[in-house]
Amino acid sequence: MKVIICGAGQVGWQIARQLSGERNDVTVVDNNPALVRRATDTLDVQGIEGHASYPDILEKAGARDADMIIAATYSDEVNMVTCQVAHSVFAVPRKIARLRAQSYLTAIYSDLYRRDHMPIDVVISPEKEVAEAALRRLAAPAAFDTQVFLAGRAHLLGIALEADCPVLNASLRELTELFSTLRATVVGVRRDGKLFAPEPGDQLFAGDAVYVFVNSDDIARTLEIFGKPHSKQERVVILGGGNVGLGVARALETRTERVRAKIIEKDRRIAERAADSLERTIVLNGDALDPELLSEAGVSRADAVLCVTDDDKVNMLAAVRAKQAGAAMAICLVNDPSLVPILSALDIDAYINPRATTVSSILRHIRHGRVRNVYSVGDGEAEVIEAQVLSTSPISGKRIRDIDFPEGVLVGAIAKGDVYVKPTGETRIDEGDVISIFSLTADVPEVERLLQVSIDFF
Repeated sequence: MKVIICGAGQVGWQIARQLSGERNDVTVVDNNPALVRRATDTLDVQGIEGHASYPDILEKAGARDADMIIAATYSDEVNMVTCQVAHSVFAVPRKIARLRAQSYLTAIYSDLYRRDHMPIDVVISPEKEVAEAALRRLAAPAAFDTQVFLAGRAHLLGIALEADCPVLNASLRELTELFSTLRATVVGVRRDGKLFAPEPGDQLFAGDAVYVFVNSDDIARTLEIFGKPHSKQERVVILGGGNVGLGVARALETRTERVRAKIIEKDRRIAERAADSLERTIVLNGDALDPELLSEAGVSRADAVLCVTDDDKVNMLAAVRAKQAGAAMAICLVNDPSLVPILSALDIDAYINPRATTVSSILRHIRHGRVRNVYSVGDGEAEVIEAQVLSTSPISGKRIRDIDFPEGVLVGAIAKGDVYVKPTGETRIDEGDVISIFSLTADVPEVERLLQVSIDFF
C-alpha cells in the first residue's frame, strides 16, 4: 500500500516506522528539513520537504496513486486542507486527519461538516484519546497501562512487579496450575528495558513489568495475585483543566457511582471555561505546584491525582508533590519518552503517553476491516491486534499448539460468540472467533499473514 504521512513529528514518525517496517511504500512530508532528514535517515521511507497542504508538494509525494494520506501535522487547519486537496485534486481514497481544536471536533461529530464538503474519512483527536486512556487508568489504578479488548470483555493490564509481589520467582506454568480458574494470560514481559513474549517456563522477578490479558470480571483478583490492591476511586484531583482534564471530569460526572472530583488550572480563562462546563466538579484557579493549593484541593485524601497539564516537567513534579502529600496514587501525562524510565524512581504510579494513544488510534483505522482493534505497546515495540478469524486463515480449525506462531507472538484472549475463552495449547481456533494477539513489532507481518488480513483496504 502507498501511504503519504504529512507531519514528521513524534506521531508521524512512529506511524512511518510501523508502516515502513511492514513493507509499505511510505512517503513523509514536512516543512522542517531536519524532521524529514531524520525520517529518511532512520527509516525505509521517502521524504519530501514542503507544506503538506500544497498541491505541488503532494504531487511530488505521489498523491496521484496514493492509497491513503495521514495528515498529522501540528496544525488542524493544515491537516483539514491537506485532506481536502488530497480528495479534490488527487482523489486519494482514504484520508485520516488529526484534529485538536474542540470547535472543529464538535462540528465534525455533530455532522455539520458533510463528507462532500470536508472529506475526512477518520478524525483522530489526541485529547479525546488521552482522556479515554486516563479514564482507563483510573478504572485499574494499580496498572501502569490498560486497554480494553473483545468489546469490553477483556483488558490488557500493564503491571509492575515489586519486591512484595506474592508470585515472584514462580514460572508462568506454575501460575497457571496454582490459579487454574483465573482467566488471565501473561503475554509480555519487560526486563532490563527489553520487551519479550515469555515462554511457560519463564519466571517472574522483582522489577519486571508484565502485560496481562485478563477477563474483565477477574481484574480485581488478578491485581491481588500480583500484589496490587484494587481500590475504588472516590476522590480524584485533576491537575490541568484543558481539553484532557475537562474530558475526564465530564466523564466522571456521568458515572453512576459518585466520584468527588476537583480541578486545578493555572490559566484563569481555561479555569472559568471548565467551571462553566461542569456541574459537580470544583475548579480551583492556581498553580498545580503550589503546596497550599494542593492542600486546599484535598490531595492528601485523594484516591488518585491525574496530572495532565501541557508541560511534562510540571506533571512530574506535581505528581511527586501529590504523593509526598499523601495521595494514594499519581498518574502523569508524559509526551517525552526519554522521561519515562525515571518515573518509577520518582514514585509515580502510572503514566499516559499521548503519542502511543494517538498511534494506536490511527493504526486501528488503518488495518483491514476484519481487524477490530490495534494497540501499540511501549514505544512501538509491540502491537496487540484483535481480529476476526476468516475461514481462509491458516489458523482456522487448528489448535494453538499446532500453529506456527513466531517466538514474539502469544494469543492473549479469544471470544467465541459471547463466551470469553482463556487460550491454552489445546484451544481450537475456529472461523468467526475474535482473537487478540500480542506481537512484537517485527512479527506483525507474519501475524497478518496468519490472520489473512492486511493493512490494505482494497
